[in-house]
Amino acid sequence: MDGVEAEVYAALRRMGIPCDSVDHAPVHTIEDCRVAEELLGGIVPKNLFLTPRNESAFYLLLTRAENFRTADVSKKIGSSRLSFASAERLMEKMRTLPGAISPMGLLFPEAREVKLIVDRELLSLPRLLFHPCVNTATLSMSSTDFFEKFLPGAGHAPIMIDICREGAQ
Repeated sequence: MDGVEAEVYAALRRMGIPCDSVDHAPVHTIEDCRVAEELLGGIVPKNLFLTPRNESAFYLLLTRAENFRTADVSKKIGSSRLSFASAERLMEKMRTLPGAISPMGLLFPEAREVKLIVDRELLSLPRLLFHPCVNTATLSMSSTDFFEKFLPGAGHAPIMIDICREGAQ
């Protein structure tokens, strides 16, 4: 292990955050992550890197929702319509690529302007799983450690919202 992945694990050790991890073949979808969920006993949230068309801001959205409207998320945070940011911007801001998007990228100075949006539903989960900025490994930490140690240690306060699922009343 080297590069960005090693930096993530070193930062977690400095923060005193215990984590378990598993190496695996490259994954590209949430469905691909099911094996890591079974092995590590937690949930891999969807991690979406979003921006308005003019790229005036960048957001990392964490959610469990399979189907939702970005227009609803945009409205809740007071942004113009959000869509996916480019792979180039993702690498520039969070040192990762599509398929490995993770809040672990918030550790890096380049991510200081990225705002974190969290689906409030994630607060109720005991363990959260994330990629260490590469899609060939998954790490697991307690939700408490993520919200109370990792995010403050990375200098990010989440914007908590309730995600409206498409088709839900």
